[in-house]
Amino acid sequence: MTIELPELKVLFSEEAIQNRIKELADEMNEFYNGEEVCAICVLKGAVMFATDLVKHLNMPLKMEFIRLSSYGTGMVTSGKVNAVDISLPDLNGKNVLIIEDIVDTGITAKFLTDFISGNFKTKSTKFCSLLDKKITRQADIEPDYYGFEVDNKFLVGYGLDYEGYQRNLRYVGYVEK
Repeated sequence: MTIELPELKVLFSEEAIQNRIKELADEMNEFYNGEEVCAICVLKGAVMFATDLVKHLNMPLKMEFIRLSSYGTGMVTSGKVNAVDISLPDLNGKNVLIIEDIVDTGITAKFLTDFISGNFKTKSTKFCSLLDKKITRQADIEPDYYGFEVDNKFLVGYGLDYEGYQRNLRYVGYVEK
């Protein structure tokens, strides 16, 4: 069986992504100043970004993983968040760093930040996304840290997928319509 995958144009190279990750980590290292952090990676899309980012964080760090979905198999968000697995340890009094692949409409980011603030009294809650697609924002939320601002393209690679494929690409590309 042959899989038909879209042809991609490179938007951010592996080198550009890795350089930006180091810059973000430097900002976070300064903010947290050696204090313990609980990093929450939103699966599946943020796994590449989260693992590369935490390698550069210089503080005691625990990682947690949750699964949320708002895309399914389409190229546009469904507008609804499906909390596939959102089990978390006690985050009361902790510095929490949420790591996401992309903030698009902001619906998933808002859902997650509201969930954490509604269930825990954290010391701090920061939201970091590799990509920020401000042009499509529907929810009132902005990431505290982001790698790159992007326009309204369907993005694939470096964790972002097309129907479950192409997450393993070392770059972020886009589908030309």
